[in-house]
Amino acid sequence: MVHGLKPEDFAEILKILKERYQHGNGPLHVSDQMPFRVLIGAVLSHRTKDEKTDEAYHRLFSKFKDGHELANADVREIAHLIKPVGFYRQKAKRIKKIAQIIYGEKGGHVPDDREELMKLPGVGPKSADIVLSVAFGRPEIAVDTHVDTVAKRLGIASEKAGYEEVKKALTEMVSVADAPYVNMLFVRFGRDICRKQKPRCQICPISHKCRYYAEKFTAPAS
Repeated sequence: MVHGLKPEDFAEILKILKERYQHGNGPLHVSDQMPFRVLIGAVLSHRTKDEKTDEAYHRLFSKFKDGHELANADVREIAHLIKPVGFYRQKAKRIKKIAQIIYGEKGGHVPDDREELMKLPGVGPKSADIVLSVAFGRPEIAVDTHVDTVAKRLGIASEKAGYEEVKKALTEMVSVADAPYVNMLFVRFGRDICRKQKPRCQICPISHKCRYYAEKFTAPAS
């Protein structure tokens, strides 16, 4: 933490964001909590806009109902179905390989261990944390670009902090009960208000807790 926010401040921030976004859907198909589908959604989302991820996800699972079918699918057909996403050819190969591993070596069971998840092709820390949080209910915080931006602007983490540093700073700030909400709320807030480019600071409901706002709009004149 670099700004002086306390856990009680962070709890207030989450309360405000919950009230604002309580009727919205979370990222990455949180209504579909099947571990394999959550895993594939996470892989699809890497370096891809949310709407493109959603489109590819629904196209893929409209054609292939489960991992058994994906494991035996033609990789070219997978690539065609997920084409809206970035690096779709590479991701198609990874998706097929993941399906073969999960429904071959692992008997259809997605690992619930972070290190084991990260051994799968195309699965990094963010994807592993998404699976653990969404599919297994673990208090893990997946740090995507929205979460990273919001955490740093609030002053919870330094501007140069990497993935694990940002995650650690957030984890130390939040209660176990609230941890599952952080990614969902920060993603929605990042899309809506705290945008990477041209943030809408003047209508921000948590500006009174924000380091970025304080420095940009309330700093004393020299």
